[in-house]
Amino acid sequence: MSSFENVLYIQAGLGLLPNMFLLFFYNFIILGNRSKPMDLISCQLTFIHIMMILSEGDNLLANILESLKFGNGIKCKTTFYINRVMRGLSICITCLLSVSQAITISPSTSLLAKFKSKVKKHIIYAFFYLWSFNLSFSSRWIFYVAGFTNVSENHQMKVTKSCSLFPMNYIIRGLVLTVTMSRDICLVGVMLITSTYMVIILFRHQRQCKHLHSNSHLRASPEKRATQTILLLVVFFVVMYWLDFIISFTSTLLWMYDPVVLTVQKFVMYAYPTITPLVQISSDKRIIHILKKFTPSASRFSKK
Repeated sequence: MSSFENVLYIQAGLGLLPNMFLLFFYNFIILGNRSKPMDLISCQLTFIHIMMILSEGDNLLANILESLKFGNGIKCKTTFYINRVMRGLSICITCLLSVSQAITISPSTSLLAKFKSKVKKHIIYAFFYLWSFNLSFSSRWIFYVAGFTNVSENHQMKVTKSCSLFPMNYIIRGLVLTVTMSRDICLVGVMLITSTYMVIILFRHQRQCKHLHSNSHLRASPEKRATQTILLLVVFFVVMYWLDFIISFTSTLLWMYDPVVLTVQKFVMYAYPTITPLVQISSDKRIIHILKKFTPSASRFSKK
């Protein structure tokens, strides 16, 4: 298993570096009062991905808490709670990103057009409600996570090398799974609807452009480029999230965690926060313009 763990550490490192770069970039844009609503959402998503990577299993955050002489129980509760909050926020903020972009590119004759001027203001309220809900909903893990004691009589389920879950009451477990599935199905449904809506708008725009210009003069507008990026992220997120959910749901339902299955789940979980910043960087001309000043290869990349 050591080779698989090394792959996970490499994957985590590859995910942290571009996410840290994006976090500094979006903070610079926001503090400079030049931000768009999408920048605020992307900044939140980037921060969430950083915390997801840092809090997964026996990772950097766990090592920091251990170096500060915190007990194994506190370390497990803290890292597991933060990780579950961030995973819940990841699907919520990705859904918010999809909805906001659908509003942004909606034509002036659509019902969504009246929300365009209100997006930036209401995003702040959306952040507050989403953070409040996920912080409170995930608080249950504080009571069910503990340091692994290697006592089989307690029926603990080992989730990392040093952390385990205490068994839940069947009614509580069923209630938690019902609420979680309802939230995820609802949010994924909204993402699929808004994605379909954006595809229709792009298709109509493409067809109109073909009537006005020859194909050789067609160029993707910034809005079209951003929409295509978000569509790609949403599709990739839905696939990775449900793979992760199926593994987690099956393991919790059967109350059994296999080390190989756990490693595969971590790999799947790391995939979205690792790929997302690379897609964002490669599609944002502002970032490419900055990179072009430092690396000549970025200049060739931007021309493609």
